[in-house]
Amino acid sequence: MNKQFRTTVFLISGCFLGSTVMAQEPNKGKTIDVTSTFKPVLREASKINFNATEPAVDTTKPRLNYNIPAQNLFFTYQPAGVHPVALKADTGNNWVNSNYIKAGIGNIHQPFVKAGFSFGDGQKTFFNIFGNHYTSKGELPFQKNSQTSVGAAATYRTSKNLEWNGSLGFRSDDYYLYGFKPDSLAEVFTKDDLKQKFQTIEGKVDFRNIAPTEFGLNFHPSIRVSGFNGTTFGNKATETNTVLNLPLEKTFGDSEKFAFNIGATADLTNYKNDNLKTDKKSIQNNLYQIATAVSVKTGNLYLHAGILPSWDQKKFHMLPNVMADITTNDKQFTLQLGWVGSYSKGSYQRFASINPWLAQPDSLVNTRTIEMYGGVKGSLGDHFTYSAKLGLATYHNMPLFVNDTLYGNTFNIRYEPKMNNLRLHSEIGYTVGEKFSATAGLTWNNYYKQEREADPYGLIPIELNAAIRWQLLKDLFFYSELWTWTKPKYLSKNGDSYKGDNAFDLNAGAEFRITKNFNLWVQLNNLLNDRYQRWNQYEVFGFSILGGITYSFNTK
Repeated sequence: MNKQFRTTVFLISGCFLGSTVMAQEPNKGKTIDVTSTFKPVLREASKINFNATEPAVDTTKPRLNYNIPAQNLFFTYQPAGVHPVALKADTGNNWVNSNYIKAGIGNIHQPFVKAGFSFGDGQKTFFNIFGNHYTSKGELPFQKNSQTSVGAAATYRTSKNLEWNGSLGFRSDDYYLYGFKPDSLAEVFTKDDLKQKFQTIEGKVDFRNIAPTEFGLNFHPSIRVSGFNGTTFGNKATETNTVLNLPLEKTFGDSEKFAFNIGATADLTNYKNDNLKTDKKSIQNNLYQIATAVSVKTGNLYLHAGILPSWDQKKFHMLPNVMADITTNDKQFTLQLGWVGSYSKGSYQRFASINPWLAQPDSLVNTRTIEMYGGVKGSLGDHFTYSAKLGLATYHNMPLFVNDTLYGNTFNIRYEPKMNNLRLHSEIGYTVGEKFSATAGLTWNNYYKQEREADPYGLIPIELNAAIRWQLLKDLFFYSELWTWTKPKYLSKNGDSYKGDNAFDLNAGAEFRITKNFNLWVQLNNLLNDRYQRWNQYEVFGFSILGGITYSFNTK
């Protein structure tokens, strides 16, 4: 069969078979049957295994750093007035009135008595009475002196944010001018010939606001009046000193970072002496000052900038008053800078407190000081403190004490018109609570460029002091002090300058509590028996021992 015939037969057969199938299932609709062995299965997800690992054992101790500033006191380079402030009593532990009597005797001090009594409720009223007396006698002829003082102080706090303070006191000092040359004059003089007596009556009143007013004002006016007299070789000189101070401070802002200060001071002195070499038998020495300044106080900076116009016996001088303290965040290091001016009052009372063997002055002149300084202070750790300052000071009318040319047992005052001093002052301290403290201070003075005098007579070049306070046991206290300095210059009768004595004065003492109210105490002075002379021709006491008992009691 040819190719065309085979194709025709295949088509006819296909149609016949299709008809046969349709005839067998006439009622079946159109469907599609899918047959398969495949089953879809989700793939198993990957999982992260969390297996805990034990931490390694840390044997090191953690070091915890706390930035807590050490609570220490640092004294400024320029001395400032210290005013007592009443302490607010804790309501859980009321203030107890403490009273004591301390008495003793020794080979030089014969006798020694000191007492103090206090009264008040401890919250609004405080009242204190105190007294002191001692008489001392050395080995040299007429080497003796005595002192007696009594006084009272009171504080009253009102309900209107005010605090009143007042004090009144009397003091009497007797000295004998035993520093005469030659020594053979001891048989010529009597006690009345050499006795020099000073007496002082002083009263003070001040008041202040305890907290700033609603306008940010702080005020603390005060007035002090003292009557002083001295008797030398039978001649009596009197002096009245009155100091009126009116300071006012205005603070700004909630944090009180900024303040404006203004104040006025009047320091008046009236000195009378019938033996003055002038026609007038009295001297007026008045000083007036007006202080204005602005201050800024933040966590790291304290800046005080102002001026101090002054009228010294009607002569005008403008003094600087600029100070800055720059502190680190941890309060352990402070940089100090300053340019300050000040006055030291020239008065009979003040000169007698410096040199008790001076002759009655025939002139009174105030000392003006201008100083530039820089320094550092801070603390290391919890117990160690330090401070150091280097300053260049210029003094105008500095009083220098020189022996008289007759016997040499009194000192005349010579005023140096101008002199400079390169001064270094440093302090260190170590304190452990109230059980132990050790302090030391060094002052180095380099006086130069005197205009009139050849040397700074009576001024100490280098001075070192140290002290230890130690509570050895619960009821046993020990203390020790050291004072030493290099030779000061003095002027001899022939007009030449000489160096005085070096000093090394070591003292020690102890106090032991035997009962609740009784304490035994002993004090040893000049342990090395160093017979130095602070003032030319006046040898100090040698070794001395003083001991006694203290009785303390309470009124409640």
